[in-house]
Amino acid sequence: MILDRFRIDDKVAIITGAGRGLGAAIAVAFAEAGADVVISARSETELDKVAARVAEVGRRAEVVVADLSDPDAAAALAQRAVDTFGRLDILVNNVGGALPRPLLDTKPKHLAQAFDFNVTNAHALVTAAVPHMLADDGQTGSIINVTSAVGRLPGRAYAAYGTAKAALAHYTRIAAMDLNPRIRVNGIAPGAILTSALDIVASDDGMRSAVESATPLHRLGDPDDIAAAALYLASPAGAYVTGKILEVDGGIIAPNLDLPIPDL
Repeated sequence: MILDRFRIDDKVAIITGAGRGLGAAIAVAFAEAGADVVISARSETELDKVAARVAEVGRRAEVVVADLSDPDAAAALAQRAVDTFGRLDILVNNVGGALPRPLLDTKPKHLAQAFDFNVTNAHALVTAAVPHMLADDGQTGSIINVTSAVGRLPGRAYAAYGTAKAALAHYTRIAAMDLNPRIRVNGIAPGAILTSALDIVASDDGMRSAVESATPLHRLGDPDDIAAAALYLASPAGAYVTGKILEVDGGIIAPNLDLPIPDL
């Protein structure tokens, strides 16, 4: 049955930024598909709620409160997965972000911070996780990096965020080449997704209508749209896919959320 290829029964996955939004949706989707999950974020309260949802579908969740800007946190997180569940098969690097700023207000430190948060932290987790993924002969793994549509589409005020996400996308391609054939590395580039980051859009009818009108599918994305893509890439359904960025953005070919940055 083709649907069996989307099962990840008894696999173990780490998902960062899993307390809410995309990370939470991915964690629950993986559990529904048969995996146990290690979920990490800075808020224990939010993680506990996600863990409860995982338990409802009969799988286990290990809650790890961590600040992944700490270089030692990545190694500890990977080790926690192995200590708790005995293996590690899937890594989802979902933590990331950077505040929008006009180009001339974007200082070198803002670029450096965005790169560290979005790329350096992902690399730290990749290098910590891969030895565990290769611990058993014949074991394979899947790594998924969450990038962004603005990593490929130029928009005002995204000098730091867009540049960092573009770097993460290319890092994904390079890592895939280095880790072939046993570990597949792919990315997901979300568009405008209804998470807390878009609360201001969701609550303003005019702004929401403008974003939806600028999106070919005429709607905002749902976190489950990203979770479904992650499951495809993590599961045997995506076994012949590596080094690719899956664009889950409603079909946009230009940014659909204009920021009020005036012309010079």
